[in-house]
Amino acid sequence: MSDHCDERATMIAAGDLQEFAPRGREQSRRHPSALSLQLRRLQPAPELCSSDGASGLEVDYDEELYMASNVVIWSKGSRSQASTVYKAFTVDSPVLQALWCDFTISQEKSEKADVSGNEEIVEKCICILQNSCINVHSMEGKDYIAALPFQVANVWPTKYGLLFERSSFSHEVPPSPPREPLPTMFSMLHPLDEITPLVWKSGGVFGSSRVQYVADHTLRIVFLSADPSIVMTYDTVQSLHTVWALRRVKPEEQSLVLKFPEQGGTPQHMATSSSLTAHLRSLSKGDSPGGSPFQNYSSIHSQSRSGSSPNLQSRSPTISNMAALSRSHSPALGVHSFSGVQRFNFSSSAQSPRRPSVTHSPNSISNDSFLMPETEPIIPELCIDHLWTETVPSMREKNSQASKVFISTDLCGQKFLCFLVESQLQLRCVKIQESNDKSQLIFGSVTNIPAKDAAPVEGIDTLLVLEGSGNLVLYSGVVRVGKVFIPGLPAPSLTMSNPMPRPSTPLDSVSTPSKPLNKHLGPLEESMLLSPVPELRDSSKLHDSPYVEDCTFQQLGTFIQALRDPVHNRVTLELSNNTMVRISIPEIATSELVKRCLQGVKAILPKETAVQMLVKWYNAYNAPGGPNYHSEWNLFVTCLMNMMGYNTERLCWTRNLDFEGSLSPVIAPKKARPSETGSDEDWEYLLSSAYHRNFESHPIAKALHLDPLEVSASKDDFSQSLSLDSSTLLFSHIPAIFFVLHLIYEELKLNSLMGEGLRSLVVLLVQLARDLKLEAYVDYYYRDYPALVKTSRQTCIIDQVQTGFMLHPSFFSAEPPSIFQWMSSCLRGEGVQPYPYLPGICERSKLVVLSVALYILGDESAVLNEASHYLYKITSGKDTLPPSWKCLKLGKHGINTALSSLGQRKQQMEQDDNQCSFKSSTSVSSLAEKLVLWMTSVGFTLRDLESLPFGVALPIRDAIYQCREQPASDWPEAVCLLIGRQDLSKQAWEGSLQKGKSSVGSVLSSDIPSAADSEEDEDGMNDMNEEVMSLIWSEDLRVQEVRRLLQSARPVRVNVLCQRTMALPVGRGMFTLFSYHPVPTEQLPIPKLNLTGRAPPRNTTVDLNSGNIDVPPNMACWASFHNGVAAGLKIAPASQIDSAWIVYNKPKIAELANEYAGFLMALGLNGHLTKLATLNIHDYLTKGHEMTSIGLLLGVSAAKLGTMDMAITRLLSIHVPALLPPTSTELDVPHNVQVAAVVGIGLVYQGTAHRHTAEVLLAEIGRPPGPEMEYCTDRESYSLAAGLALGMVCLGHGSNLIGMSDLNVPEQLYQYMVGGHRRFQVGMHREKHKSPSYQIKEGDTINVDVTCPGATLALAMIYLKTNNRSIADWLKAPDTMYLLDFVKPEFLMLRTLARCLILWDDILPNSKWVNSNVPQIIRENIISLHATELPSSEDLSLETLAQAHVYIIAGACLSLGFRFAGSENLAAFQCLYKYATDFLKCLSAPTASITGHYNLETCLSVLLLALAMVMAGSGNLKVLQLCRFMHKKTGGEMNYGFHLAHHMALGLLFLGGGRYSLSTSNSSIAALLCALYPHFPVHSTDNRYHLQALRHLYVLAAEPRLLTPVDVDTNTPCYALIEVTYKGTQWYGEATEELMAPTLLPELHLLKQSEGPPVLGIINRFKQGNNSSPLRAGQLSYKEDPMGWRSLLAQTVTHHNSEVRAFKPEAISAFTSNPALFSFADYFCKPAVNMGQKQEILDLFSSILYECVTQENPEMLPTYIAIDQAVRRLERQEMSETFELWQMKLVLEFFSSRSHQERMSRNPTRGRIFPGQKQTVTTAGWPWQKEGGQKTTSQPTCCGEWTLQWDLSVEILLPKCQQRYSLCLAAGGDVSLHSYLNGQAPEESQLSMLACFLIYYSVPTPGQLAAGGLEGSRNFSELLLKLRRLHVPVRALLRLAPLLLGNPQAMVL
Repeated sequence: MSDHCDERATMIAAGDLQEFAPRGREQSRRHPSALSLQLRRLQPAPELCSSDGASGLEVDYDEELYMASNVVIWSKGSRSQASTVYKAFTVDSPVLQALWCDFTISQEKSEKADVSGNEEIVEKCICILQNSCINVHSMEGKDYIAALPFQVANVWPTKYGLLFERSSFSHEVPPSPPREPLPTMFSMLHPLDEITPLVWKSGGVFGSSRVQYVADHTLRIVFLSADPSIVMTYDTVQSLHTVWALRRVKPEEQSLVLKFPEQGGTPQHMATSSSLTAHLRSLSKGDSPGGSPFQNYSSIHSQSRSGSSPNLQSRSPTISNMAALSRSHSPALGVHSFSGVQRFNFSSSAQSPRRPSVTHSPNSISNDSFLMPETEPIIPELCIDHLWTETVPSMREKNSQASKVFISTDLCGQKFLCFLVESQLQLRCVKIQESNDKSQLIFGSVTNIPAKDAAPVEGIDTLLVLEGSGNLVLYSGVVRVGKVFIPGLPAPSLTMSNPMPRPSTPLDSVSTPSKPLNKHLGPLEESMLLSPVPELRDSSKLHDSPYVEDCTFQQLGTFIQALRDPVHNRVTLELSNNTMVRISIPEIATSELVKRCLQGVKAILPKETAVQMLVKWYNAYNAPGGPNYHSEWNLFVTCLMNMMGYNTERLCWTRNLDFEGSLSPVIAPKKARPSETGSDEDWEYLLSSAYHRNFESHPIAKALHLDPLEVSASKDDFSQSLSLDSSTLLFSHIPAIFFVLHLIYEELKLNSLMGEGLRSLVVLLVQLARDLKLEAYVDYYYRDYPALVKTSRQTCIIDQVQTGFMLHPSFFSAEPPSIFQWMSSCLRGEGVQPYPYLPGICERSKLVVLSVALYILGDESAVLNEASHYLYKITSGKDTLPPSWKCLKLGKHGINTALSSLGQRKQQMEQDDNQCSFKSSTSVSSLAEKLVLWMTSVGFTLRDLESLPFGVALPIRDAIYQCREQPASDWPEAVCLLIGRQDLSKQAWEGSLQKGKSSVGSVLSSDIPSAADSEEDEDGMNDMNEEVMSLIWSEDLRVQEVRRLLQSARPVRVNVLCQRTMALPVGRGMFTLFSYHPVPTEQLPIPKLNLTGRAPPRNTTVDLNSGNIDVPPNMACWASFHNGVAAGLKIAPASQIDSAWIVYNKPKIAELANEYAGFLMALGLNGHLTKLATLNIHDYLTKGHEMTSIGLLLGVSAAKLGTMDMAITRLLSIHVPALLPPTSTELDVPHNVQVAAVVGIGLVYQGTAHRHTAEVLLAEIGRPPGPEMEYCTDRESYSLAAGLALGMVCLGHGSNLIGMSDLNVPEQLYQYMVGGHRRFQVGMHREKHKSPSYQIKEGDTINVDVTCPGATLALAMIYLKTNNRSIADWLKAPDTMYLLDFVKPEFLMLRTLARCLILWDDILPNSKWVNSNVPQIIRENIISLHATELPSSEDLSLETLAQAHVYIIAGACLSLGFRFAGSENLAAFQCLYKYATDFLKCLSAPTASITGHYNLETCLSVLLLALAMVMAGSGNLKVLQLCRFMHKKTGGEMNYGFHLAHHMALGLLFLGGGRYSLSTSNSSIAALLCALYPHFPVHSTDNRYHLQALRHLYVLAAEPRLLTPVDVDTNTPCYALIEVTYKGTQWYGEATEELMAPTLLPELHLLKQSEGPPVLGIINRFKQGNNSSPLRAGQLSYKEDPMGWRSLLAQTVTHHNSEVRAFKPEAISAFTSNPALFSFADYFCKPAVNMGQKQEILDLFSSILYECVTQENPEMLPTYIAIDQAVRRLERQEMSETFELWQMKLVLEFFSSRSHQERMSRNPTRGRIFPGQKQTVTTAGWPWQKEGGQKTTSQPTCCGEWTLQWDLSVEILLPKCQQRYSLCLAAGGDVSLHSYLNGQAPEESQLSMLACFLIYYSVPTPGQLAAGGLEGSRNFSELLLKLRRLHVPVRALLRLAPLLLGNPQAMVL
């Protein structure tokens, strides 16, 4: 049978045959500009960036670039998926070449500055070459056009960018000495970089090297590779191929080539005698001009050589500027501005008249004006170094240029450079390898393979060769693998001698030397030129003479004409009948197990042997009709053992391996049976089959108590011993192969999905271990698989002579390496040897070893470098050993050596451990963090963690839980996913859940009041986040009600008129604040302001503009402005908008100009106006539109808040005459624009205390009227604006106004407030005010009515929160009737407000404090609200008292609103609500006439605003009811201003849809004072007392404070209970409050911390506007839990340790929405009738589930269940394999380990992944713990009991299971254990439990015990000392001592 393996002429079956047509062909025919078609090239998907989703799902697809005239079509497709056109590019002129290329952008040049590290960014591009330019299209959508300064013959992609080959013509002669030759090769590193010439470095004679331009026209590039970065050229004169290394130029080489441009001819042959080299020599001597290398063509323009001697030429380079484009310029600059064109143009007066001139082509401009006389030289970027030239052949072969070149890798990873010389029908292969230091490539000898065509098959590291005979042959490197059989294609004809072609035979053309490439241009309509990116045939020959079919060169039989387009393992065959078929070459293996074994064996064998082995296997596996997936392993075993020298026919178990009808030539076909009835042999075949063995070990067989059937050993099997053939390929390598297979076996143990592979592999390992007489290994496998190992008994004898032939590698150890044992030793704190591993194959072993070393041993250096001293790397060539590793041999001496070395190692490790345990710097959490970060960096994912066995995974899970509690905020996404904190990985995700148009369907769609969609779309409120709002207000429809109240797009009843409608937009702006992300290509929708009315009873529409109704002019002017602001404020600050979009929104019709003015102001308030270009700002202001100017000035000022920006200051100063020099031209600035500019100054200089600004503003408060007719109207609003601005400039500075003491600011303001003589006007403008006003005569006293409000508020803002009593006393209300008469009641409100703001800390939220602001005289004479008749008094003016009373109360309440703004303070709310209801009652009381309805309405409006401030964003129902009541009031004193106030209150109540609240910072209070100034306009155009535009400044006080928990998996908001801790203050101590999120958090500076679902980095997140936290146990989304009740139930169950028994599986829905957990509860936790014994399991599963969902570790569920199953199997004695026992042992040892104990002692409450851990630890390791062992904690969870239970199971069940030994013990000893220790075979029935016993108690092997010298031991202490060296645990010793001391009875405890 082994003969079959050596057959050379085996066939390899190719995959399915498919007809192939270029995918772009059909598309290009449909393309409008479809002309002549050219198919270019196909490329493997991995080389292209996976820019679409397909690559993630299916990697195995092809991508194709197809060229048709001036169209390039890029398509993708695969066998299982229809091809799709990805992109099509159309260019201006015919496409010459299309290719993929990667450009690298260095970090500093990149726009993406946020990329960490200094890595270069790779830009993936498609390049399309045209005649005069090259188009580059990047995957990110950037397009570049680079002009070409010369005709390009070819363009090649390199590692660094593009390489151009200049068109050179065969008749181009070397120039005469005065002229230097043109460079022929150029590079371009980025589309925006210059095209620079390539240089080459040559070694000099005496060690000197020269750097020259590549200027040899005889050199042609035939191949270019990016990895390794090499270029292959062909010398047309020498007919030789040369390989060069391509690299970046070094700086010293750049300077060399620029100073001494010694032009090179042929780089390899510098000594060629020609005028050129003579010229070069003269150059090198220094007697030649040292000008530019390009002077021959720059001299056309710079006349430096005109007639003078060359020696007079200066050395300074005179090169024109190479490129008008640099990277900073726009890529859109056209070809014609590219000044480098001239530099490479050929002079029309050059030597060769036949050479076509490019100078006058339309695309190149020869214009002197482009060039500067002295410009910088071109600095070359890339350089080539000579590496290898093929040897000169004895016979010069003309035209032997390679038509195809590629790099192929053989099966062992050796690289070959292969080039096909078609004229010789040869494929020449050169072996290339890197030097040890990776710095250079070493080339081997050339091997010639006869070939007509060839293509690499990269997917399987082979190459496909088309021989001249038409056969397809597969090679691996230069080793022939076999012929490829293609099903569906006839084999090539064998009759080659027939000269006449048969008509029926398809014909093939053979290339002749004269036409080497013409056969590729067959009579297809496209010229076939596909090949993968690294290879390209010479496309310059593409346009040669058309193909002429010559019958004389036709031959029979050559059916396949060419190979093309190799991608992965697929290749296209071009047939001679002009069709193409695509085939796939089969893989080397499909089974994961076989792949692993092949990799391992390949890694340790010498390369030549490995290739032979792989070739034999490949032929066996891929023969026609080869095995299927399941029998692949059987075939592999047979093949491998044959190669080792086994006779698999004679070996019982291999003979019966099932190949499932395999026709492989390796396996002899089974002999045909003569009879149909069968025979005894069939029965024996079945009994010895793998199927039977598997069935015997199946639990069903045990349950049915089936007796095991043994096949009777046939005589011929054992009568003669089997021997091995030592002449086979792998015989000498058997020990190495065995050891490697053992390491793979250990590796597979770490993957719980590879159990089947382990069982297959262990059979082979047992056979090899027996034959190699490795008892320790046989014992080891027995302990792992007691049931399997017993069945195989047959051994093969290897005699001593043969053993001498075997190579025993130094890495072979006599003790089997065990990953579980290694880990167990670490956990127990014992010394460990380095664990052997195979790089690239045993990666899991490496990962586990290093993670245990880091986390358990605490050695941080373990993962820092590659060469860890915990690992020992095995390689084929290097057998050097680390000092700690001793090569063990069999025998006593070897064991002793090993033990002593182990002891030394142990001491060393213990010292290490001690150091680790007490390192103060290494905190446990940091170890956990290091582990998690390191595991992520090596690519470890949750999927990997799930497939690790549970005991091995436990330390890793423990570290993950440690990190989950307190992760760092800057961890990468992969780490967050690993630790289960997906919420952190989504931090970049914007806090608003919907961007742009809502993608999430409206949750409450059914609840929205039915109205026409068109109407709803117009109201400007349809972009709100319905989902979050429905979570916040889930009980009712208040949001819909607010929407109804604030909509201004529908007609209203005429009697309501339009006053209210015009007042709505300000409130709507508040409600929709920052809720929308606009689409940059669409205009912002501004809802229509509908001022039409409906007249009852017929509901006819009445248009206010019809002329029938008398309305004031410009009535809707400000309403439109507010409407525009409201629309603009919808735009979120994070939106991506730019200057162009702002201008794009400018309306075309003049009526909408006011709305656009408001829109501009809104953009300023949300920070986007800074993007508007200065030119546009200037454009808007020069139009002179008043509203636009107001909006723009306020907008830019708000955007530059507190920056003192000079540009904006200048802009504002033009509009404030006081800020202009007195001699400046007087500008006619509208009054309202001046007011806006003054407030703007205040905003820009806010908090800066800028002296000059403050001085001007102080004077402006009291600006007198005049001169002449100026400044006579609306003076109050200007004075107020100056006061507000002054307050902002000196905000909160109080008495610390540095450098302003001479201005006497407070005194001046006091005078403005109370009146007195006007001070003489100081400053520059005193001249202006000399001529009095013609309209107003004020005299020389201050007009307090004008100046008081501004001065009062200025004082309030300057002394804000300073608690300055002396200033506050100035603002006290007068307490005598006489003084009260002097102050307007309204001003009393302002004074009270100002006083309270100064005494900020005195404000208390109760009625007593409010009333304390009222003077005594008023308190004593107050009129009762319920008085029926009015008292009369002569002394007192009751009207004055009543008005003063209500205004003072209102002022105090307003200050209460400011003090508790956005706090939802209950006491403040109740206090304010009481006063609001009192005022409502006042309005209807008979005494209302004394106070006056207007005054009461004003005060009520102020109260409503104060209430809304306190409850901002909360949507409080009581306040909403008040607002709705006020909304309905339309008669009486209700005017536009009151409606404005009421709807502002409504807007504040629902600020930003409940996402925003108000801040109480100084800046916010200043903004709110401007916005909520308590004097409201009487009608819509009233700006007399306060500019209406300032009402929108509330935006500056709004801050996002909504905390929305988000389900990370579904991205939907949900409920969660959070705990907020307030810092202690002077009013209250530290307090903690529980809130149900989503909720508005208090101001962050008030909080100490916030706990709950990890609200991590909460403060930072709010500053950035992101506010979401993850969904955890007991938090469900709105859809799942609309009322939040289930979440609350879950929280109570979780937080209050209720009895687990009360937990019903149905309640799981309150905790989670995970369908997997639902299903588990459904199937495993629901009781049924007559449960019986199952009730216990049901209870257990319920408690497990409870524990998992409440402790938030549902991923532990499989672990718990695996443990439970293992315990039950142990009870039933069904342990056919012992992996589960190992895992339980590791779990127990982990909890007992020192590192874990320390962790728990430092932080006992954190990081518990197993409940009841303490119980686990207390009972672990004590075999005498009886079942009565009680729990150590007072109130354990049920799961704690369960953990205790399985721990006891292991400790108690094992002895229980051994109880059946007791009878034997009484009779005279434990037979099984005794016979095992004596090296005899135990009873078969006891094998499994004995193996469990040996593993759990770590019993040494009999060999180790014998070597330990235990025979002479007489007592227990002596035994203890001897066994200590073997690391036998004490519990094992107690079991073994009686046997070893000869007293078996003592074993029964």
